[in-house]
Amino acid sequence: RDFHERCAQCSEVNWGLTDGGRFYCRTCHNVTERTREVVSTDIIPNARIQTISKGLRNRQKADEGWEWYVCEGFQLVLKKQAEALEALGVCPQMKDEILCNFWRRYLQKSQQAYCNRPAREAVRALSVCDSSTDVDSEPERPSFLHLLSLSESDGDLQTDCSFASSTGKVSESTSVCSGSVDGSLYLMKNGKEKLRMSMPMTLSFCYMALLWLREPMTLSDLLRFVVEGHIPYLNVYQHFPEKMKLYGLDLKIFCVESWPVYEEVYSKMLELAAFLDLPRFPDITESCFLHPDTLCMKYLMEVNLPDELHNWTCRVVKKVCIGEADFLTLTPGNKSTRKVKYDVLAAAVIVVVLKLLFLLDDHYEWLLSDFAAERNKNNKEGGPYFEFKKWYKVIKCSLDVEQKKLDEERAKYLWRCEKPLFYSVKKKSKVLRRRQMVVNLQSQFGKLSGSVRPAERPNPSSFQLSWSEENTDGTCFHGHSLKGILQEKNGVLTAINPDYWLCTVKLCTEKLCGHLAHYREVDFPQSYHFVLRLFSFLLRIQPSYIHEEVCVIEHKLFNKKLCKKPKYNTGLRK
Repeated sequence: RDFHERCAQCSEVNWGLTDGGRFYCRTCHNVTERTREVVSTDIIPNARIQTISKGLRNRQKADEGWEWYVCEGFQLVLKKQAEALEALGVCPQMKDEILCNFWRRYLQKSQQAYCNRPAREAVRALSVCDSSTDVDSEPERPSFLHLLSLSESDGDLQTDCSFASSTGKVSESTSVCSGSVDGSLYLMKNGKEKLRMSMPMTLSFCYMALLWLREPMTLSDLLRFVVEGHIPYLNVYQHFPEKMKLYGLDLKIFCVESWPVYEEVYSKMLELAAFLDLPRFPDITESCFLHPDTLCMKYLMEVNLPDELHNWTCRVVKKVCIGEADFLTLTPGNKSTRKVKYDVLAAAVIVVVLKLLFLLDDHYEWLLSDFAAERNKNNKEGGPYFEFKKWYKVIKCSLDVEQKKLDEERAKYLWRCEKPLFYSVKKKSKVLRRRQMVVNLQSQFGKLSGSVRPAERPNPSSFQLSWSEENTDGTCFHGHSLKGILQEKNGVLTAINPDYWLCTVKLCTEKLCGHLAHYREVDFPQSYHFVLRLFSFLLRIQPSYIHEEVCVIEHKLFNKKLCKKPKYNTGLRK
């Protein structure tokens, strides 16, 4: 009756006593550390029962949690992401043998652990705030530096004692500034510091490990699984242990309120591989999923194009020498080689092949479609001829539906997680009370409006668009023939179309620009833009990135004609 504090879980005041003398909440059954002290009547006669223990005033401060560092928080995020990838079918060696070694090497290179850390850095980390007051220690906790792999030994590396601390001492000043010990110091560091850890960099670590193992998962697939919620990234801090308090400045570090960006994650991965002094990655050969021939086959199936186009993509890959292991394999720190985005490269090859066969100039592809439609009316043997116009209508309808669904899901996404956050311990009960009120109101309004609960998250799949040849409505074009647009010349099938238009005559060479080509929709045919938009949706990137790769492949494909000086001032057409 004399204990009037609110429950930390449900904010109710409805306490009972356990057999051990601790207070528990009758509403949510949460057991607290507060105990009821009973003075033995055998020693002191006529003694009263004390309602609440008053001997440990600092116990409430000790309940604030463990002492932890920012790098430990990121390590826990990496652990959760690696476990999610394993659940998706990634090789079990990724977490304990690959990602763990990458992370330990990063901690050593950045002098955060596994090294003799300068004493002044430890002093700065513990003196971020103006004052500190030690409290009673708690039972020992496991070091987060061993969470990634509990089976491996640390070798001969010397771990910094401040990061492997097994005591749970927490300073009052640390609680005010942030839940972590060095949260303030982390944000005060110079922005030019080499590869300061961030949430997007956790995805760079994961992709680097996937690339090292040559797993059948591209960067676009990884980021899509993140957005769909299969890999922890958004609101990942809700997976932190209860004793690992997160508030204050920590929210600026671990709280993500934007979707991961392809270019940022990829560029950080390249910088990270060079920073860690990693050797040449395992070779990307023709048997690997990341090889252009394999990825082109996958994307041709997904965008519902004829299977015969795969022979043409293989010919382009061989002609421009982008299927060689030396070109595809990542060599960190080698600035002379161009870094490959495997999914973007495969999509660009398909676009180039479509331009070779159909021209995509808003005129020629429609003439070929009319010709194929006439042939299909009289064709009674073999498979149907491929009609670009019919394919365009089918794909555009599906693409518009999927794009609208994606836009609605992103617009309705709630950035706040179910686990409420608070910037200070004093406001915890107030935040919990407000959160409970919001949940109750949402439940009541949902019942009144009759709204349907959101459907469960779909199972992850490598294909976003699926087409079955068993459909009788003619929406699957995999088995359609390209005979209407090909002709045999000297025993080799060539395109009837003799022309080709270049996206750009000259690539941009300015270093400050950072791009080899630029893209504006109004400057190009609508058919070309539609194909770019289709692959842009599948890869979740801007069309300009695919356009840039298309320009590079074109210049390799027509290198001899581009280097040859024309006799007349005419554009390159044939």
